[in-house]
Amino acid sequence: MLTPEQLGFFETHGYLAVEGLLGRDVLEPVIVEYEGIMAELRAGWIADGALDPAAPTGSFEDQIIAAYRAGLEYFQPMDISLPPGDITPDLPFHAGPAIFALMTNDRLLDAVEQFIGPEITSNPIQHVRIKPPSADLSVTEERAHITFTDWHQDRAVALPEADRTRMVTTWVAITDATVENGCLRVIPGSHRGSMLPHCPKPQAAIADGYVDEAGARPVPVKAGGVIFFHPLTIHGSLANTSPGVRWSFDLRYNATEDPTGRPFFPGFVARSRAHPETELRDPAAWRAMWEAARARLAGGPPIKIHRWSADAEHCA
Repeated sequence: MLTPEQLGFFETHGYLAVEGLLGRDVLEPVIVEYEGIMAELRAGWIADGALDPAAPTGSFEDQIIAAYRAGLEYFQPMDISLPPGDITPDLPFHAGPAIFALMTNDRLLDAVEQFIGPEITSNPIQHVRIKPPSADLSVTEERAHITFTDWHQDRAVALPEADRTRMVTTWVAITDATVENGCLRVIPGSHRGSMLPHCPKPQAAIADGYVDEAGARPVPVKAGGVIFFHPLTIHGSLANTSPGVRWSFDLRYNATEDPTGRPFFPGFVARSRAHPETELRDPAAWRAMWEAARARLAGGPPIKIHRWSADAEHCA
């Protein structure tokens, strides 16, 4: 349980870093699960002639770097959400038992409950972030899940239906997050302001001239640590200037009776004190929900996940 001092810090600053909230018993199955995804991707790339069989077979991080250098797409097959834009029937995503166990971990949900109450939905605005060294990135790389993340507010990347939703973001470190390898940074106290205009830059980012970076603070955290964010807290991430990979998950939760902000993607009841029978406990059922969403959306209009328009006055 979080202490009154920790909750007071969150109330004042709009974020809270909690070291050691999740142990190796939670992280290790996720790491093994993702090593399995990489093994399958690697085998496919080699079979297709896209990857030299002599490419590094060392650590997961080494293989991520080798895949990026070879111009191979590892991100979407490892992400825990579908992307915006065109959805195809075979568009890859990941929904495995280890990441489901992380999302429904009691220690994590105990903390979330102290922010938004006991009726908790796992919000479908969620991603993995596996970031190679900046030195290896293409000069045209702009994906927030791969390179640094621009200043933004999490409320702003949901649709307007969720503007009053009781919500908290949990940022889970799988590897140590340091200033060198691109940890998060925040503007403390910014949650007491309003939602600022954002622009598709192509990342959804706060429009130029609206953020005073003078008070920005980096938030390093070790593997197993979790950073909690108010949905209006201005935050982003630094570039990964280290020689290694920085790996984390963004997991969001909202009060069950409130809109998620992405109604076309599936959320699920992660905890209910009033109606525990509604809790989803089966990772296969969670995956089936995403597969059903993919099938329903495939071939339809491109998915739009942001309210912001590039031709708005503040984006000109």
